[in-house]
Amino acid sequence: MIFDEKIALEVALLLLKVKAILLEKQNYFVWASGIKSPIYCDNRIVLGYPEERTRIKKLLAALVQSKFPTVQALSGVATAGIGIGALTADYLQLPYSYVRSSAKAHGKQNQIEGYISENMPIVVVEDLISTGGSTLKAIDALQSTGHHVIGAIAIFTYGFEKANQAFADIGIPYYTLSSYAYVIDLLEKEGQLDAETKATLLQWRDNPKSF
Repeated sequence: MIFDEKIALEVALLLLKVKAILLEKQNYFVWASGIKSPIYCDNRIVLGYPEERTRIKKLLAALVQSKFPTVQALSGVATAGIGIGALTADYLQLPYSYVRSSAKAHGKQNQIEGYISENMPIVVVEDLISTGGSTLKAIDALQSTGHHVIGAIAIFTYGFEKANQAFADIGIPYYTLSSYAYVIDLLEKEGQLDAETKATLLQWRDNPKSF
């Protein structure tokens, strides 16, 4: 779910400006899953731009305070959510941890790095949400070790219904600053997309495996 419509357009413009988002109308990118996608999103690029990353962390902080006022800690999703999660936690002066995709095979064999008391309400921070798989896996890791997760946030979402349903199934709300739909709308307003191409790109979002 989008936090705020004006912010969604602002962040879409910011991500396009720093080339964190690339859009290809014909020669689609291929994801590791095999899905052919017209969009390539790497929000870690924002970390290289001090002004833009400061704006993003402040917007994420505002999102957390608005939607999850009882929050007492943040936890980033490895690897892409670690940086922006740490910046946001520091800005809010909250305890912070991050969650690996799996436990280390050596040392203390941790999957969760850092310390957060089990009774603290936690918001999970991700850079983007596609199907929601990595975020849901991190939430499960936290919950299985006794932590109290109250929500999840991200910079960007593709808006897949699969993700919406998956979060609804576990009763965890999630919010993002912007989305694929807002990027498409912005490009159309700037004259970079015609109505037919826009319709095709939105059809991809609704059924990506058909492309």
